Amino acid sequence: MRHGNVNRKFGRETNQRRALLRSLCRSLVLRGKIETSEAKAKEIRPMVEKMLTRGKNATLANRRAIISEIGESAAKKLLKTAEDYNKRAGGYLRIVKMGPRKGDAAKMALIEFV
Repeated sequence: MRHGNVNRKFGRETNQRRALLRSLCRSLVLRGKIETSEAKAKEIRPMVEKMLTRGKNATLANRRAIISEIGESAAKKLLKTAEDYNKRAGGYLRIVKMGPRKGDAAKMALIEFV
C-alpha cells in the first residue's frame, strides 16, 4: 500500500531523482529563478525553503548540511540570500504558473525568490 507516499517519482529511480532535485535546487539558488515543470517546482520548493531557514541560523552544522545538499558555491550564495530574509518568517519562494510547453504540453512554472 502507498499510504503516506506523497512524493513525486518523475519516472526515475531514487538516486536519479535525488540528483535531479539537487541540480534544480542548485540552479535555483545560483540563478535566482528557473523555469521548469510545475510538478518539479512544487517538489523543490520545500527543499530550498528548509535550506534557507537553516541558513538563517548559520552554525557550522547547518552550513555543512547545506553544503552536502547543494555544493559549496551554491551554499555560499544561499547563505548570503538567507541574510536578506532574516526578518521573514517563511514563504521565500514564489511559483508562477505559465503556459504549457510546446513539445509535450507539460504544465510549466517559473519558480523564483520573493
